[in-house]
Amino acid sequence: MNSIWELDTFYRKRDIIIIGAGFSGLWTAISIKEKYPEKSVLIIERNAIPLGASTRNAGFACFGSFTEVIADSQKMGWEKTLELVTMRFEGLQKIQQYFKKNEIDFELNGGYEIVNHEELLAQMDAANEKLKTITGLNQTYTLKQNKIQEFGLGKSAFLIENPCEGSLHSGKLLQKLLEKCHELKIEFLFGTEVQHIEEADNVEVHLSADLSVKADQLIYCTNAFTSKFLENENIIPARGQILLTEPIDGLKLKGTFHYDEGYYYFRNVGNRILLGGGRNQDFKKEETTAFETTEFLQHHLENFLKEVILHDNDFTIALRWSGIMAMGEEKSPIVKQVSEKQFCAVRLSGMGVALAPKVGEIIADMI
Repeated sequence: MNSIWELDTFYRKRDIIIIGAGFSGLWTAISIKEKYPEKSVLIIERNAIPLGASTRNAGFACFGSFTEVIADSQKMGWEKTLELVTMRFEGLQKIQQYFKKNEIDFELNGGYEIVNHEELLAQMDAANEKLKTITGLNQTYTLKQNKIQEFGLGKSAFLIENPCEGSLHSGKLLQKLLEKCHELKIEFLFGTEVQHIEEADNVEVHLSADLSVKADQLIYCTNAFTSKFLENENIIPARGQILLTEPIDGLKLKGTFHYDEGYYYFRNVGNRILLGGGRNQDFKKEETTAFETTEFLQHHLENFLKEVILHDNDFTIALRWSGIMAMGEEKSPIVKQVSEKQFCAVRLSGMGVALAPKVGEIIADMI
């Protein structure tokens, strides 16, 4: 049984409760408090730190690679694709407005994509024309053949550059977001798992058999783990496996790189290489919320590292990890009202770093 001191403070009724302390949860809380400073906001997070995809990603400040944007346009149409690219572009701008680059190790070294099929290049001019109104650039994507040797990517046929993309330190960004939340008097319950939700006059969030917290409104920012609460939403968990090398002498690689419509992604972290992806080798096995790495996919990534990036140069793996993204039939996030008092901001399709700042604004307008 809890004391009156706990019930009157930590577990008192709030105006808004947000479930999930990842990028979408934190940016949503910040957007709400900036728009409605009088509202009390509580974030409930089941882990000791934000987890999911937010602290387990590759640290990409993603705009979207050329072939990925083309593939999205063919699947969703150009209107939805451009809406999504705009959200990512504006989200990255907002991150840079809120935080100094050195606070979050933000580097705008450009994004690159390896392309091995010449026929894809014929669509570049049309894509650039579509993106011009978003980026303000005549050529968002340009062919940079001279950089293939510069980066040591000798076996690549074509290299496409995108100056709108960068990298950052996801942990440092989350810490800065948490600092901002504390400045705005946003409260937290970490290490607290939500058992179930009831909605009547208020929304009641049950934390255990005899403990709950009430709010006027509730927002799910649980991304790949949303099916526990919202069973009817089209959300497919997608595990992204990653490896990081030990330092490599004379490493030429600098920037963020994509391959095969973004299914492979790699970057330098100082003089190390971080490589992730390959889930298209076994989609079904990687449709999971289990934070594990598999021998098959890690071996596949090591071969990719050897054949495409380092060309048989020696390397040693320092770390391996996985994060859980949320995918669906299309890449647009699900940001909507799900009942009279409940909302959701989920399914960020592996682009949470860039999308979350804008998703938070949309939810703040909805409530």
